[in-house]
Amino acid sequence: MGTSQLKSFGLGAATAMTAVLGTIAGRKLTTLAKVGKGHPLKHRILDMSSRALQTKYPLEAMSTYLNGLHMYADDMGRQVEAAHFCIHLRHDLHQCVIFDRNEPDARLIGIEYIISSERFEALPAEEKRLWHSHHYEVRSGILTAPGVPEIAEHSYFEDLVSTYGKTFHTWQYDREDFPFGIPQLMMGFTDDGQADDELLSDRDARVGVSTPDRRAHREDIPMPDVAAEANTWESGQSVQTTLHDVPFRRG
Repeated sequence: MGTSQLKSFGLGAATAMTAVLGTIAGRKLTTLAKVGKGHPLKHRILDMSSRALQTKYPLEAMSTYLNGLHMYADDMGRQVEAAHFCIHLRHDLHQCVIFDRNEPDARLIGIEYIISSERFEALPAEEKRLWHSHHYEVRSGILTAPGVPEIAEHSYFEDLVSTYGKTFHTWQYDREDFPFGIPQLMMGFTDDGQADDELLSDRDARVGVSTPDRRAHREDIPMPDVAAEANTWESGQSVQTTLHDVPFRRG
C-alpha cells in the first residue's frame, strides 16, 4: 500500500471513527434531553455535568440487552414486559437491572440474578424456591436479544437455556404509576399457553422481533433437564414477599 493509499485509509478510518463517536454523543444528548424534559434548569445542568465528568463503571460494563416477559410468582394473570441489561460477572453468574422498556425515560422495575445449573444444584432447598428455569423462555423465543444477529444470539442462548434466575420487581407498574409497596418475586413461563398472546405480540411489534421466528431458529438447542425444585408455582403453591413487623435489634 503506497503512501497516498495509507493517508487515504487513515483519513477514511478517522472519518468513520468521528462519525461513530458523533452518533454516540448525539444519542447521549438526545437521551439526556428527553429524560430532562420539564426538569428545572438547575437539575438539567447538574445532570449534564454528571454525564460529562463521572465514570459509571457498572453501567458501562452492562453489555447485553435481553427482552422477555415475567409473571408474578403468585399470579400468572399478572404479566409484564421486562427489559434486562446484564453483565456476565463470573462464569456462573450474570446480574441484570430491569426496566419496563428500552427507552431513555424507562422505569427501573427490578433486578435479576442468573446462575448456572451447577450453582443452582448447590443451593439450599429453601433458596431454590425463589428461582425459575430459563429452558422454556429460551426455546419458545419469548426471551430475545433485540438487534443481535441470529447466529450470535443462538450461541448466547445455547448457554443460557440451562440457567436459573431469581427475580424481584420493585415497581408493580402494571398497577401503579409510582414504586409503591415491597419487592415482589417474579417467575418465568414453562410451557405453551401461559404467556399472554396480546402482550407478547405488542412486545414483538415494538421491539422488532418475531417470537415464532426465534422459536423456529432455536429448535436445535437441546432441552436441558430442569430441576424439580425450581418453578415452585407449578406445584400449585408458591412463595411471595410480604410485609410484617419484627423486633428491632441495636447490635
